[in-house]
Amino acid sequence: MTDLENILAEDISKDHDYVVALRRYFHENAELSAKEYITQEKIEEELDKLSIEHKRVAGTGVYAEIKGEKPGNKVIVLRADIDALPVTETNDVPYRSRFEGVKHACGHDAHNASLLGAARALSRHRDIFGGTVRLIWQPGEEIGYGARIIVDEGYVDGADRTFGIHLASGKRAGTVGISAGPQNASVDQFTIKVKGHSAHIATPQFGVDASYICAQILIGIQSLVTRMSDPMETLLIGIGRISAGTAYNVIAGEGELEGTIRAFSQDLRAATKKRIEELSVKTAEIYGGSVEFFWKDNTSPLINDEASVKEARRTAVSLLGQENVTEHAPDLGGDDMAEFIIRVPGVYVFVGSNDPDRPDTCRAHHDSRFDIDEDSLRVGALMYACYAVEFLEGINEKDQL
Repeated sequence: MTDLENILAEDISKDHDYVVALRRYFHENAELSAKEYITQEKIEEELDKLSIEHKRVAGTGVYAEIKGEKPGNKVIVLRADIDALPVTETNDVPYRSRFEGVKHACGHDAHNASLLGAARALSRHRDIFGGTVRLIWQPGEEIGYGARIIVDEGYVDGADRTFGIHLASGKRAGTVGISAGPQNASVDQFTIKVKGHSAHIATPQFGVDASYICAQILIGIQSLVTRMSDPMETLLIGIGRISAGTAYNVIAGEGELEGTIRAFSQDLRAATKKRIEELSVKTAEIYGGSVEFFWKDNTSPLINDEASVKEARRTAVSLLGQENVTEHAPDLGGDDMAEFIIRVPGVYVFVGSNDPDRPDTCRAHHDSRFDIDEDSLRVGALMYACYAVEFLEGINEKDQL
């Protein structure tokens, strides 16, 4: 470790039990996207203890700044998401969610607590860095809500780097995964409403069968992946819901399909949306029907900046050792940290959170029994604090591994 890392690591280690308690508080008080009221108040309470000024952003988010005392004008943004999922917790733990049907099943409670741990260390050691650390606790990641609001309102403007972490239950606690290029896919949500015409099932010639049109659209859409896109380029089109009809002996007058597109390329993403519309319109017309589209752009693809990755890898290797820093495979799940990196170059680091001897910590994200090895909080806080200081001080630029 460097001297700066040792200073911050010692502070973060002393705070570990405190940060664990924070994570358990957030877990116990899990709140859905854009409804993180208790969470917001707790973050503000912790910042008040540190005499860090703050303001509310994106409804239930929090923004704060820590300015270093050394000369310097660089700016880095540290981001943590804070929302939970509509999942009923099935773990029997002391910090079990007290809200039925709401659970931190993706690690956002840990991201939140880790950033507060980093804020505590940075606020105590302003004398070791120059420039400004912007801290953002972002609401609504799970519904693609908070990031765009924060970015559009200018809270990352003028910054030089953005940085975030996400727990990874597939990696052992004490390790991190860092890779350049695509990490998370874009997420577009679509609804296709099909209009037909009802008739008796025994006289199909007098109706327009919306259920049949829905079925043909569903089958046809899959050909856009298998026959109309480059097999070397990642594309997923999934239909999660299809409905039509009111009775067994009535031709369906209306139908509906709901699904998603996932891609790592903005060009492929746009082309696929256009093709889905064209295919659906023409399919409906063949059978005498029509369609209407509703799109929701949840997030852009998350693509780690190469220079930022080199910097973060140097920090991680120095903190954890080369053997504990690996590549991280791309994931078709989305994350709106992408919107921060699109505006300001940055990196998303994946922090291992499993203990092989505790099966619940090895479960997939969004599982009702998802839990974590809380040593991941120490690693998360270290990565936030040390990467920020070393970027602001230019250490990573001088000595990249």
